[in-house]
Amino acid sequence: MSSPHFSSADCYDILDNLIACNKMSCAELNASEENFMLGLCLNLDDIEAHKDYSKPMVFIGIYIAIASLFCIVAMVADLFHGFQKRKKWFPCKFFSLNAASITVIAVSMKLPVDLSSPMPGALDQATKLGSMAFMCTMMANLMPSLASMDNKSLVANFIGLVILVITMIVNICIEINTGVIDHKDKSYLFAEVACIYVVMMLLLLIILTSSVIAIPPLKQILEMKYRVLSKTTLNDQHTALENLRQYVRKYWVMVETSSPQFVMANNPLSFACCIICIYTAVLNLYALLTILRHGAYMDCESDYEWSMLAIYIIQFTGVVVGSITPLFRCNTVHSFKLFTKSGRNYLTNFKVEHYWNQMLCEWKEIQIPFLSSRRRSRTLVHKLKSLLLNLCIGFQTIVVLSCKIIRLIPLSLFIFAVYCTSCLKSLKEMLYTSSIASKSHDTKEDLQMYVLQLEDEMRLAEKTLKGISKSMDHLIQKAKKEENNNLLKFLEKSIAFNGVANFDMDQVQPLIFFKLPNSWSLPIVTLTCIAIVLPNIPKDIVNSLFKYVGEGLVYTRLIEENLNSASEYVNIQNTTMSLWRGVEDSRKWLETTLERSTYNGKTSWEIIEWFSDRSKEIVMENISSTHGELVENFSNKLIAANSMYRISQTLLLSSKSSIKTLREEELFSLLHGMIADIMVACFTNIPRVIIMKCHESVIEKREASIEAAVKLLGRTAEIIDRLEVRKLPSMDPDKMAFIDEWRLHMKQSIP
Repeated sequence: MSSPHFSSADCYDILDNLIACNKMSCAELNASEENFMLGLCLNLDDIEAHKDYSKPMVFIGIYIAIASLFCIVAMVADLFHGFQKRKKWFPCKFFSLNAASITVIAVSMKLPVDLSSPMPGALDQATKLGSMAFMCTMMANLMPSLASMDNKSLVANFIGLVILVITMIVNICIEINTGVIDHKDKSYLFAEVACIYVVMMLLLLIILTSSVIAIPPLKQILEMKYRVLSKTTLNDQHTALENLRQYVRKYWVMVETSSPQFVMANNPLSFACCIICIYTAVLNLYALLTILRHGAYMDCESDYEWSMLAIYIIQFTGVVVGSITPLFRCNTVHSFKLFTKSGRNYLTNFKVEHYWNQMLCEWKEIQIPFLSSRRRSRTLVHKLKSLLLNLCIGFQTIVVLSCKIIRLIPLSLFIFAVYCTSCLKSLKEMLYTSSIASKSHDTKEDLQMYVLQLEDEMRLAEKTLKGISKSMDHLIQKAKKEENNNLLKFLEKSIAFNGVANFDMDQVQPLIFFKLPNSWSLPIVTLTCIAIVLPNIPKDIVNSLFKYVGEGLVYTRLIEENLNSASEYVNIQNTTMSLWRGVEDSRKWLETTLERSTYNGKTSWEIIEWFSDRSKEIVMENISSTHGELVENFSNKLIAANSMYRISQTLLLSSKSSIKTLREEELFSLLHGMIADIMVACFTNIPRVIIMKCHESVIEKREASIEAAVKLLGRTAEIIDRLEVRKLPSMDPDKMAFIDEWRLHMKQSIP
């Protein structure tokens, strides 16, 4: 039989009965016995209260495990992203330092900052230590992301990380001192390992702080070099496909090699971070082996209960997986030519470059506004500031030099292997024919000119440069798979550019006293709305047109967003997007159905007339609502209806004599050709958009912009190639971005 359970309430009842009985002389209870019973009841009360308060701890443990899992998923995503993009320095895209990531990291670090919860079990202690190892791993993974944000965001986010890490370090020291981190079996060495983790976190924090101080000057140097080289490259702009590809490749190399994350991943501080991370992973593995050797893998005695095992497994996995990226970053030394004289000098150079201390020196020169009018007080403050910053400069110098020394230690272990690989590669190159070798050498030398590095004497290895170039080819091939051959067939319907001039005639009387500019997309959508409701056209042909227009509008909108960015064009672009969504989703033009069954029994002439009348009504309604006053932003209905009115009237006027006898197929073909003409004319601007995306001015956005340019080049290569054989009007390239300029040029060209 199980022993009876006594609650604190039962204890108090017994005590009350004994006291009452003592008063009635049925039992003797002295004061000491009464106090003992009272203390026993109070202890039972505390135990029950503790049980009640500790009930949610299991759920908190699950919460910690889930937060840790989020961090791991983000790190794994960065790992796969690096492999996919063939960037062996593994830039931080998903697991980067920001407010959200700091919050999730703080949740996952609940155990190390828990000062009061007892951790009597061996697994409890190991899990607390595992969280520290996990934090070290995450700090090492986050390092390149420091360079991916602007200075303001960098300061704000890094301060958040510093507060979290310092809080952890202080709390862990308190726990070591109070015995929360310790075990009755001293062979586990939990307290000693915790001290090592504290040192590791402190070192990582110092390294990250040194990096943050150097990032703004580092970006300034890269930006200056980029602009100088970009000026020389601007003269090489060409719209021919092969020349355009070479132009983009030059910028691809410039942007990739001057990427702040690439530079951060290749500096000695990053190397030291990676070494610390790997050492932390080894130490964490030692802790696991110790637990397994003692058979204490289920020794969970804390209030977190079984959730401690889940946390330990997840965070241990995070340490292992998270160490892969730093391990690869350690290998980034292969990115440079090690066996040239300049390469050896760079690696063995223990000079601290100026950009490491540039910000500290600038702060030293800044005068502090001091409220006191006393000269002695001002002098004292400035001397203290100079002394403090001199100490910081000295400490920064020591940190950088130490990291350079750390980089040399593992370098000596595999430098022989690199040398052997280099010799084998040279032998292999000797087997090639001289012409091929010469051609390859010239190509590499050409690209080497566009490599941007902090130190001019350090040259990028040919293998790395070739890998960067191949990554662009890989991205182009991937984007090329998205190229739509159906759209190419549709564009073949365009023989000349007559549709650009003919979709809107000047003879059409305006309904409004101000002229709205034309855009590329709006007439395409308007013409499509008319075409898809024409009678006696096979459904599959109508659906094909609808599909082709949707695919083409992706590029026309992209061109408009980049080249037609004035406010009046933006308003029209928004109208077009809204209008096309209605057509695409519900087959409606301004709440007017485009279902062909609605227009049964009507001829093409009657349908176009109906669109003309309906659009005229909408325009007049909108004008009357504004009382004829000129407004800054015209309504979507007014813009769309005005376009429909002018196009439908143009069709009626241009074909007035023959439209009643014109067959529906011929009219559909006419509209089809107009749409294709406008699209082809618009697509002549694609090379300009690609070139424009190569010239992103913000360094933090530059990598994404050049990637978008490469993808666009891959998707539109065939379109650009086919446009090369077309005879284009001799227009100013800047004017070719506007459809109204095309129309004006074509009218002037008519004899």
